[in-house]
Amino acid sequence: MPPIEADIPLPKSALEAMPELTQEEELLMRANTIKLISDLTGEPIIPTDEQKTDAIGLARQIMSNPNTKIDFTQYPNETMAFLAGMVAETKYTIVDDLAELKMFVINGLVKEAGTAKEAKVRISALSKLGEIDGIDAFKKRTETVVKHQSMEEVEEELLKVLGSIKGRVIEGKVVEKVVNDE
Repeated sequence: MPPIEADIPLPKSALEAMPELTQEEELLMRANTIKLISDLTGEPIIPTDEQKTDAIGLARQIMSNPNTKIDFTQYPNETMAFLAGMVAETKYTIVDDLAELKMFVINGLVKEAGTAKEAKVRISALSKLGEIDGIDAFKKRTETVVKHQSMEEVEEELLKVLGSIKGRVIEGKVVEKVVNDE
């Protein structure tokens, strides 16, 4: 029997003993638990169309307002598993970091480029992917060459340029402009 320390209160319930979790952590914990139970029982988790619709609604709610606290306990395991699958597939969680949002955009574009029925949609998605920083498939590059010269070399080059301008005559014609003040 393990030693029990005196004067340390035990939590009244498992809920009280649970640490505070972010929505992402809670969803991941629930999904892992649901998967474990499914694996242990041998019963697959297959959501109905209604449960899929609920999960999509939850995903939209989380994306539109990441600070909203959702009570996941009111949803069945199938809805939670489907929601966790969507989050894992798109890597879109409550965006705390722009890198996560960039990953979501890239994943969406890759999915469109691979699954779109129309060629113009696939080409458009591939084009947008090519413009992403880091991929740079279409980035125009400009090369700048820095030439170091001594002061004497710069003066000599400047005198050559001035010498070529000195002897030129510019032909022109004077035009009078008549302004009519009526």
